[in-house]
Amino acid sequence: MKYNFTNKVFNSIFKLTSIIFPILMILLSILYFSSPINPVSWEPSANPGFINKLSINSDLKEIKQLLNGVGVGGEDIAKGPDGHYFTAYRDGRIIRFDLDGNYKEFANSYGKPLGMEFDANGNLIVADAEKGLLSINSDGSIKVLVDSVNGTKMLFVDDLDIANDGTIWFSDASLLYSYDNSIYSLLENKATGRLLSYSPLTKETVVHLTNLHFANGVTLGPNDSYVLVNETGGAKIKRLWLSGLKQGKTDYLIEGLPGYPDNLSFNGEDIFWVAFAGIRQPAIDALADKPFVRKLIGGLPRSMLAPKNTHGLILGINLSGEVVRNLQDLNSPIDTLTSVNQWGNQLLIGNLNSDFIAILDLK
Repeated sequence: MKYNFTNKVFNSIFKLTSIIFPILMILLSILYFSSPINPVSWEPSANPGFINKLSINSDLKEIKQLLNGVGVGGEDIAKGPDGHYFTAYRDGRIIRFDLDGNYKEFANSYGKPLGMEFDANGNLIVADAEKGLLSINSDGSIKVLVDSVNGTKMLFVDDLDIANDGTIWFSDASLLYSYDNSIYSLLENKATGRLLSYSPLTKETVVHLTNLHFANGVTLGPNDSYVLVNETGGAKIKRLWLSGLKQGKTDYLIEGLPGYPDNLSFNGEDIFWVAFAGIRQPAIDALADKPFVRKLIGGLPRSMLAPKNTHGLILGINLSGEVVRNLQDLNSPIDTLTSVNQWGNQLLIGNLNSDFIAILDLK
């Protein structure tokens, strides 16, 4: 009797397995062959965690919301020569606004305007992920400065800064994926990002750095002695020296950041502000040397791939690469924080998915 019972259980398990296993193999095959990515193994930088200078706090809770409901995004913010501020939304609109909440549409790129900065002539220079590097004059007329390199169109123009000589330094996040498919670039994590410069005088575009893990935020250091570029996929900030004894050499201002750095700005004195689009997760770092698993994950619907994050994080880093300001909110209303710029004693904070601009008074 005992034998018959055991035999029946074994047969049931066998039958169940014979059904589940083929279904599982079919599902895995679907995920594998529908996945658009071809991940590579890579070694993540050390994750410092939230201890010591990075200890958890609630300093970012004191934000004020502005322009609620006007548009989604507001990735970057620039201040114009007339004292007004400018930001751009995911639908291509670029607006001019003041801190009382008054605004009007300034232009529309009908693309994905991201990083922006005013040049010495009062033109708003915009890194548009889809359209390229744009120049917008005071009446809102748009001119494409450059949208391709060596005959190949750029897929993801991301952020920029402008040197004193007028040279525009900008990032091209990926050679493989566009703005709408950026999650695939981060999941695949092939180092195809670039740092480039464009000269308005010669109309020449030069590629300075390649093999960056998702090239993102760009800013120039004091006296334009170097330029920094965020590697979002590597959680670090690379530096290219432009003058002095180290001219032409590269190093890192800081490595092993606790999150994924997005845009980057310099306050003109002693602090680089870094906005973090997300916080690093040990489980994600653990998949760095498992490209097959990431390949399968890439076959999931794209809407399932973007990590959910409520932990807002902004760091201020000094000229020596040390963290000197640490602003956090574990339950931030800012959905995917992307930029932070300082004017006076205020930080204006941009984002990817929220419908407001955030303002923080520095203490």
